[in-house]
Amino acid sequence: MGFADPRRRAGSLPRRAACATTVAQTFPPSRAHRFRRALRRDLAEALAKAGRSALRAAGSLCQGRKVAALAMLVGAIWLAGCEGVQSSLAPAGREAERVALLFWWMTGVGLVVWVLVIALALHVVRLRADRQDRRRNNLLIIGGGVVVPTVVLTVLLVFGLAMLPETVGRAPEGSLQIQVIGEQWWWRVRYLRPDGSAVVLANEIRLPVGEPVQLRLESDNVIHSFWVPSLAGKMDMIPGRITWLTLRPTATGIFRGACAEYCGTSHALMAFYVEVMEADAFRRWLEHQALPAVRAGGSLAQRGGDLFLATGCAACHTVRGTPADGVIGPDLTHAGGRLSVGAGILRRDPDAIRRWIAETERIKPGVHMPAFGMLPGDELRALAAYVEGLK
Repeated sequence: MGFADPRRRAGSLPRRAACATTVAQTFPPSRAHRFRRALRRDLAEALAKAGRSALRAAGSLCQGRKVAALAMLVGAIWLAGCEGVQSSLAPAGREAERVALLFWWMTGVGLVVWVLVIALALHVVRLRADRQDRRRNNLLIIGGGVVVPTVVLTVLLVFGLAMLPETVGRAPEGSLQIQVIGEQWWWRVRYLRPDGSAVVLANEIRLPVGEPVQLRLESDNVIHSFWVPSLAGKMDMIPGRITWLTLRPTATGIFRGACAEYCGTSHALMAFYVEVMEADAFRRWLEHQALPAVRAGGSLAQRGGDLFLATGCAACHTVRGTPADGVIGPDLTHAGGRLSVGAGILRRDPDAIRRWIAETERIKPGVHMPAFGMLPGDELRALAAYVEGLK
């Protein structure tokens, strides 16, 4: 029996592979080796044919309307991330505009480089080996691998460094000064007035549009990082140091900020809001914030004010105009006029305030404020009505 007999008898490639052991046991070693070598060659040819078929199928899918639909879908998903109250690609401040400009330039240059690399790779794959030019290949390697990256990166570096002086520069003398202190896990905000007094609030900043504002950033516990993507780049807050950040809002609106440096258990729940207002409206708001609290009327809010003092809330919180003068927690003098509860994680309304008082640890793990879930429901509602009424 000749060597070809078992191959013909075996038939298809899977059947030939299955009978390889039988061939090895039946035929002499030299013939079994030849059978296995032929089997490997047939397998390689089958895999190559399958690969070419897959490529042709993929190529047919990437034609005409399918390519356009896919491109539109990818573009829509990509562009959807460029909007929102916490997007550095929807700038509403001078500093954020520079960051966005640098990003788009780097993205554009990177895209051009990617297209050139892919085009070169396709050209090399299609080029026959006997047509290779060693001198031209060396020029491509040196030019494309050394010269072009060096030039491109140098230009981008110079372009980016040229933005730094104005981006990190201090606000002009006489600009609005705001001290922001990173706590665990909330933000203490103090508007420093020219007469030496301060207007204190928490987890919310309001700014006048079109005017430079100087932020003085501090931390007395761990490293935090202050970041409002729509207004400026991020700036670290390091214990024992003062860092400065200038904001120049160019559009009114409400923007979300967050801590951009991992700082502990509830780092992801350490947010805040910045509202940019017209200059006149901002000055009226700031004057109102300097006044003592105005308690809401009604028996429920009145009862909540009594409970606020009786349950020990005044030991940690300040409500100007009342005996409450604690400095451990946020100042609640005008808490009823703020946008959020719990440092930007709950939208402010009576139910959210009640939940925060009763379920503090569950809503924000590791928070230093104890939960008061042991209080009856009517007392929790009264406390929430009191805080909500502090306008």
